[in-house]
Amino acid sequence: LRGSFLALSAPFPLPKVIFITEYVSSGSLKQFLKKTKKNHKAMNVRAWKRWCTQILSALSYLHACDPPIIHGNLTSDTIFIQHNGLIKIGSVWHRIFAEAIPADLRSPVCAGREEQQNLHFFPPEYGRAADGTAVDIFSFGMCALEMAVLEIQSNGEACVSEEAIERARHSLDDPNMREFILSCLVLNPEKRPSAHNLLFHRVLFEVHSLKLLAAHCFINNQYLMPENVVEEKTKTLDLEMVMAEMKRKGRPPVQWRYSEVSFLELDKFLEDVRNGIYPLMNFATTRPHTLPRSSSQAPEDPQKATSPTPEPFDVETRKVVQMQCGMEWSEEKSQWHLTLLLVLEDKLHRQLSYDLLPTDLPGDLAAELVHYGFIRLDDCEKLAAFLENAFHRHQPAPS
Repeated sequence: LRGSFLALSAPFPLPKVIFITEYVSSGSLKQFLKKTKKNHKAMNVRAWKRWCTQILSALSYLHACDPPIIHGNLTSDTIFIQHNGLIKIGSVWHRIFAEAIPADLRSPVCAGREEQQNLHFFPPEYGRAADGTAVDIFSFGMCALEMAVLEIQSNGEACVSEEAIERARHSLDDPNMREFILSCLVLNPEKRPSAHNLLFHRVLFEVHSLKLLAAHCFINNQYLMPENVVEEKTKTLDLEMVMAEMKRKGRPPVQWRYSEVSFLELDKFLEDVRNGIYPLMNFATTRPHTLPRSSSQAPEDPQKATSPTPEPFDVETRKVVQMQCGMEWSEEKSQWHLTLLLVLEDKLHRQLSYDLLPTDLPGDLAAELVHYGFIRLDDCEKLAAFLENAFHRHQPAPS
């Protein structure tokens, strides 16, 4: 969950830190599981696999950061579900800001660790100086177990007992699922697998379909196409045209026509892929991510600051999913005026405008947008190529 802070001092006797987060329509995972059990339904195995993959994809990203980000508060109360089945992980701030928030501000914050019914989500080494990313793997394993059995029974307000957890483990019919969960719950943190390795476990791993691979390729390069490209393409297509044909010796070929494709389902599938419901993680290599400078830099000693230094700009981490560019010649200024529209993965639109100088180069402009926090570093080369194409289309200047 993406959140922001709001510090209040009055009329409260003590100041509080309030996190403003997005609304998640289907509530927490625990609420969903209780509702499912109340309606006498079982957890769909495909949904269990899809949600485990989404949670592990998020943990793999956090743990691959430099330095690694440990969630430290992963429970079924801090995992949320959107109406479309997309998983959102909340309370990521728990570890990141625990030391940054002054002691007098920390007192009203209620963490899941303090709730007796959530103690079973945390491994024995939790809270020690040497604990690491394996803490999150143990918590994930308990969440995966709870998703599989819908609820681990506790006695009233007391914490969940070892006997209840043991009963839940033995109730699992699928041996692969049982082995997967037990590997996360081993007491020795050094023997727990990483989030990235768990994505390759046989209970989750599957060869991605060509449809899913093509969808990810489409989404990654959507900046080259209009947002409603599927709708626009269907208007010009001849639905009786053959889009694929499989020839068979001695028999008529098998043909697929565009009329057999549900474009509404295709558009919905692309939207789900764009929202992260079907992550492409099974063969991706781990790549360390650098934290924004404002989070990872050590505090500067004021005695060593000999000259004023400008504040660092925030580092953009959201992906650009669409780019549009317009160029108009200004007779008055005798130069090109550039308008750039960037659509980020969370639907945020950024419109930028700039009067081009004769010496401006596409690569320099893209690098400047990275420097000022308008785009992420990974999109720099892509934007530079996009701007270069736009410059070539509008050259030379009108005489």
